[in-house]
Amino acid sequence: MDWFVGVLKSYPEIAIFLSLAIGFWIGSYKIAGFSLGGVTGTLLAGVLIGQLGLSISPNVKSTFFILFIFAVGYGVGPQFMRAFGKDGPKQMLFAVIVVALCLISSIVAAQFAGLELGYAAGLFSGSQTISAVIGVATDQINQLGLPPEVSKPLINQIPIAYAVTYIFGTIGTAWFLAQLGPKLTGIDLAKVCADYEKQMSGGAGAGEPGVVSARRNWELRAYLVAEGGPAVGRNVGDLERLALPDRVFVERIRRSGAIFDATTETVLRAGDVVAVAGPRAILVERLGAVRNEVDDVALLDVPAEALDVFVAKKGYHGATLRDLAKAPFARGVYVRKITRGGVEIPVLAETEIFRGDIVTIIGGRRHVESAVAELGYADRPTETTNIAFLAAGITVGGLIGALSIKLGGIPIGLSTTGGALLAGLALGWLRSVHPTFGGIPGPALWVLNTIGLNVFIAVVGISAGPGFVAGLREVGISLFLWGIFATLAPMVAALYLGHYVFKFHPALLLGVIAGSRTTTAALGMIQDAAKSKIPALGYGAPYAVGNTLLTICGLIIVLLLH
Repeated sequence: MDWFVGVLKSYPEIAIFLSLAIGFWIGSYKIAGFSLGGVTGTLLAGVLIGQLGLSISPNVKSTFFILFIFAVGYGVGPQFMRAFGKDGPKQMLFAVIVVALCLISSIVAAQFAGLELGYAAGLFSGSQTISAVIGVATDQINQLGLPPEVSKPLINQIPIAYAVTYIFGTIGTAWFLAQLGPKLTGIDLAKVCADYEKQMSGGAGAGEPGVVSARRNWELRAYLVAEGGPAVGRNVGDLERLALPDRVFVERIRRSGAIFDATTETVLRAGDVVAVAGPRAILVERLGAVRNEVDDVALLDVPAEALDVFVAKKGYHGATLRDLAKAPFARGVYVRKITRGGVEIPVLAETEIFRGDIVTIIGGRRHVESAVAELGYADRPTETTNIAFLAAGITVGGLIGALSIKLGGIPIGLSTTGGALLAGLALGWLRSVHPTFGGIPGPALWVLNTIGLNVFIAVVGISAGPGFVAGLREVGISLFLWGIFATLAPMVAALYLGHYVFKFHPALLLGVIAGSRTTTAALGMIQDAAKSKIPALGYGAPYAVGNTLLTICGLIIVLLLH
């Protein structure tokens, strides 16, 4: 054991990775459907290892945290900017109000509990489940010009309060929104979501989300055009229009032994064998009934592709899938999935598409390529990250954040992390508009988010470890109870504001609140309670706004309480 402790003291980088290993291991275990998560697990593991009295340079945590905060901005940038368009301002204003309520409730709790500055910042971070506040508040305390013997204890208080209040912050928010919220407003969540889904699907009902998208039911089958049949002498475009509202397309034709691609102007002849694409149920029920299906391997060997498309074209921002289905480029293409801000949303006829959405489409390769060129660009898997873009963005953001002014002797500025956040927002949005530069693949962005935050958290835990137990004894129970207040008070107010003042649709209300509070776990529970993905339609834009403003509040709470 002495040897092991000696190695950790000599090589503290090993202690960091040990904290990650233990933290993610214990954070993955679920109790009653909930888990601590990697961040809280890593913090507790770091605190435990920190009892050994290890010393780690603060520059390590600063470096990794700035990587994390830039990645946060880059990831939500397209959705943040989208909040300024169409229906966004209403949701954006609501998210701003919710963030203000979260900040006010945390300040009220800190004042009544008589908490010191560090505990107050940690309470805000944990009760609102915004881990980034730990780093932002730490930076701002360091900028106050306090002597080290004053600032260090304040900084060490932050992770203590975070750990005490985070668990209920996550569980309490999810429970309130999924279980108590519908009861307080008299909403039958499952019913309103089913009704909304039926309305959005053009009357097909919740059981048929494939009105526009065939999803997993897309098929290609071959049929013989019989002598005297209704298709003889008619062009492909007329026949495809007859099938509406079902989306059925003639892809290829075999005529006199030759195979060629069909167009809407191609006229069918008796004896043709046509390859028809469409929802499986439609092909079986309609075309299968005429008993002229054939097995033509060569004809059906159509190059097909399922591809993620990043929607970047301004002209299609706000268009519904029903509108897009009528566009010429949509011929032969089906929507399988839509992801907005990392959250999957329902694929329904009236679902709107926004810039920054990732739309997974499937169809013949020529049709898919046409759709990609029209909508934006293909989000194909890549292993290459533009490091120059990443580093330059952080540098410029950090330089801007380092600027400060003094008011009443207190330096006020964004800090380097705040500057990196805003740089990430701006560059993430620019990337969505001009996809020719600044590529950071999704997996790489995930690594920046996860490793950046959790290495920072590990160092915080290790550094705060020696005083953690004493601090927990000092404020533990009282802090936990005030954390419950800080978590639930803004949720109750947001529920009634959204329902009676903003009048959000009941099917979207809880998703909008969950997005404003950046609680993806709560969204998952809401969707489980609703038996529908409809609440996710209200999550994207509020999440982008809430994630940004709640992070910046880490700076504000320090300035206000100092």
